[in-house]
Amino acid sequence: MTTTTDTVTAAYGTWPSPIGADLAALHDGRPEFLGTVGEEVWWTAPRPAEAGRRTLVRRRPDGREESALPAPWNVRSRVVEYGGHPWAGMVRPDGTALVVFVHFPDQRLYAYEPDRPDAPPRPLTPLSTVGEGLRWADPQLRAEHGEVWCVLEEFTGEAPTDVRRVVAAVPLDGSAADDRAAVRELTDDRHRFTTGLRLSPDGRHAARIVWDHPRMPWDGTEVLLGDVTDDGRIVDVRTVAGGSDESVCQVDWAPDGSLLYVSDAAGWWQPYRRRPAANAEGTALCPGRNEEFGGPLWKVGQRWLCPLDDGLIAVVHGRGTTALGVLDPERGELVDAVGPWTEWTSDLVPLGERVVGVAAGPSGGYEVVELDTRTGHTRVVGAAHRDPVDPAYYPRPSVRTFTGPDGREIHAQVYPPHHPGRTGPDDELPPLVIWAHGGPTGRFPLALDLEVAYFTSRGIGVAEVNYGGSTGYGREYRNRLRGQWGVVDVADCAAVARALAEEGAADPDRIAVRGGSAGGWTAAASLTRPDVYPYACGTIIYPVLDLMGWATGETHDFESRYLHSLIGPLDEVPDRYRERTPLHHVERMVAPFLLLQGLDDAICPPVQSERLRALATERGIPHAYLTFEGEGHGFRKAETMVRALEAELALYAGAFGIERTDVPALELES
Repeated sequence: MTTTTDTVTAAYGTWPSPIGADLAALHDGRPEFLGTVGEEVWWTAPRPAEAGRRTLVRRRPDGREESALPAPWNVRSRVVEYGGHPWAGMVRPDGTALVVFVHFPDQRLYAYEPDRPDAPPRPLTPLSTVGEGLRWADPQLRAEHGEVWCVLEEFTGEAPTDVRRVVAAVPLDGSAADDRAAVRELTDDRHRFTTGLRLSPDGRHAARIVWDHPRMPWDGTEVLLGDVTDDGRIVDVRTVAGGSDESVCQVDWAPDGSLLYVSDAAGWWQPYRRRPAANAEGTALCPGRNEEFGGPLWKVGQRWLCPLDDGLIAVVHGRGTTALGVLDPERGELVDAVGPWTEWTSDLVPLGERVVGVAAGPSGGYEVVELDTRTGHTRVVGAAHRDPVDPAYYPRPSVRTFTGPDGREIHAQVYPPHHPGRTGPDDELPPLVIWAHGGPTGRFPLALDLEVAYFTSRGIGVAEVNYGGSTGYGREYRNRLRGQWGVVDVADCAAVARALAEEGAADPDRIAVRGGSAGGWTAAASLTRPDVYPYACGTIIYPVLDLMGWATGETHDFESRYLHSLIGPLDEVPDRYRERTPLHHVERMVAPFLLLQGLDDAICPPVQSERLRALATERGIPHAYLTFEGEGHGFRKAETMVRALEAELALYAGAFGIERTDVPALELES
């Protein structure tokens, strides 16, 4: 790849770029749900060009990577809609591999023998005609007992909240494939939500995390510890950590039988150890470090902490960004891996004295990385990043802290327009798009994103705002959004927009706002508050728009009580639900917007977007509404992402007064 050395002055937003929407779409997604099968590392990987399925990839001992399951097999769970760890594998005594996985279309659990290509996957669990049926996640193989232990999510009626969750044992011989009664339940459904069981090294104790409505897992969870009987029952279950105002996001076991867990009891998610002795208390392993060693438990089976055979513990930690470290629990010493990565995901697996994770950086996408804890050496072992274009076109981020209302800190990552052969005119300020992340309990990673590059390489800046309520900065920062959703997030995004305009880093008349899911809520709410900031336009993607509808059955069970903390209890503050809802203030909208919606979205259903579209049409607000068949919450098909990204660029071109002929025109209704 070569980079031009001649710089041409051209209007911002008009620059040519080799980063097309098709390129961004094909590189969307990342390796996820790492695991081991013997000495092999396996993971799920996105296939945007194959109808958005996720395949299972295995890395052979010689380094070759191959898809272990052909299309149309799709390894993905729908437990709590966001899913969870969807597979597990092992090498049996005869040297052959056994893998179990969840197939997305029917959510059945299947067994597969990858060393026998003539034997297709066979179902282990039955179908159910009740509601959304049976779903499975976080499998733990116990082949010596002829079972796999999983989280079971079972619908008991047609409503999204007619559901129960337990940990259950599924026979590996297939006897439950058509017989629900053959599934053995290991726990009761006294708690609304549960993670899978984690067995102690001697197999005699089992730990899991539970929580109940109206709490979300980042509000408060409990660690339950039980004893495993010889016949595979869980007895004498007791609470050993956590509480209503303490979030434990992971639990695991050290080789010596100590219970390890990650708790925010001290205001930050940090590792603790509980000795095997009865009535032992948890001891902080890294006291005094104002960093996160965990995160929000959106998916069952996430791992920020990984005990190793030699007693050391691999941890993902950081403040805003994350690093992979190795913790000596006896001395409290923490040593970080060296490398270009600024974002390590909650995907750690042990491999002897090595640990394998998924990491990315500002100049490289997510890849599978191995750390040898004996030598400190790191190497990429899978899904290696390869530059699809000259990296000179990649954005150059700046990690910033802005000052918001009342002097509060606001964290953000700013990506100015960047092109190796273009620069903007001296008398022109660049356009900018404010990005609001989803969740809202989440954050933007500091990692290469070709969607960001799609805009910055064309001369449009991007600012990713980790507004109050975001994770990565401690519980106090996270709690800023309690009762303030639609206020703090809107104000923080506006404060960043205003600050960049005042600095001369953005044209104050050409700033847009954009977000998906909870970020779509923030974008829509921002457009109804031109007094806070007069955005030129906005992109609203599979959004929350109607709080009353969300609180009364228009979403899935997991988030059905989320507004209890974000807005307040409905029976106590009903007026607040109307005051904050963008649909009730459409008359304030003056800027055009693009609305993107998947028609199979069970989390943010199309009905809310359709209400916004109808109101915008009634009031003559310019807008475009694009819907996508076969897409749920988060677009996964390449053709969907291409259409959505090109439509977004077309919106900005029209609103910012930019002439481009390389994307289809966006017809706005009014």
